[in-house]
Amino acid sequence: MSKKKILLAGESWVSTSTHIKGFDQFPTATYHTGADELLAALKDSAFDITFMPAHEAQRHFPQDIEALSAYDAVVLSDIGANTLLLHPDTWIHSKPTPNRLRLLRDYVQNGGGLLMFGGYFSFQGINGGARYRKTPVEEVLPVECLAFDDRVEVPEGYAPVVIGPAGHPILQGLGTEWPVLLGYNEVMLKPDAEVLATVSSDYGSQPLLVTGTYGRGRTVAWTSDVGPHWLPPGFIAWDGYKKLFEQMLVWATTKG
Repeated sequence: MSKKKILLAGESWVSTSTHIKGFDQFPTATYHTGADELLAALKDSAFDITFMPAHEAQRHFPQDIEALSAYDAVVLSDIGANTLLLHPDTWIHSKPTPNRLRLLRDYVQNGGGLLMFGGYFSFQGINGGARYRKTPVEEVLPVECLAFDDRVEVPEGYAPVVIGPAGHPILQGLGTEWPVLLGYNEVMLKPDAEVLATVSSDYGSQPLLVTGTYGRGRTVAWTSDVGPHWLPPGFIAWDGYKKLFEQMLVWATTKG
C-alpha cells in the first residue's frame, strides 16, 4: 500500500549574531530547522513527508492546483503568508505570479487536507507578522486569526485539556493526561469548528486542537508548536507525541 503524500512547509530560519571581543568584532550566521523531532517521529509512519524549509518555499511551493494535488495534505508550520505571496519573480522582478493562498483554498475545496501548526509565524504571529487574517487560508481553517500579535507565552507551562470524545480518530489511545506546553497562538473559533483540546482554564480554555471542513476537504489547527520552544522535551518524549500528529494527518487525509 502506497504512503499518503504530505507537504510540510516552514520550520526553518537563519539567526545572525555579532561577537564583540574588546576592540574587535565579527558576525556569524546559523541555520536552524524546527521540525527535526516531528520528522524523526513520523519517519516510519504511513506518510511520505516532503519537508520544504521556509526559504525554499518562497520559490518552490507549488504554483498550480495540479502540483498541489500531488499531495494528500499540506502542513503550514511557522511560515508567514508573505513567503507564499511573494515569489521571487514578483518580489524581485515585479512579474505577476499565482496567489498561492488562493490556490490552497481551492485545493481544500477540491478535497485536499490543510493543517496549520502554531509558532511565531503561524496564524497572525509575532507582531502580527504572519498575516493570515482575512486571507483565503484563514477562510478554510476552522479558526479565525486575531488582528494583532497572537502569541501567548506560558513559561510556567500548562496542561492541555482534552474535551473531544475519546473515540475521535485524532484522540484515540491518547488519554486525557498530556504533557505540559509552554505557549500557543490565540485564535477565535468558527461556529462549525470541532474543539478537541484547549489550553488550561488559567488561560481562558482557549483553542488548542480544532478540526473543521471546507468544501470536500478537511482542516486542522494545532495552536502550539511541533518542537521547541513551546513544545518542551517532555512532550516530545511522550509516547503520544507521534500518535497525536500522525492521527491528525490520518484524519485530515481521510475522504468523506
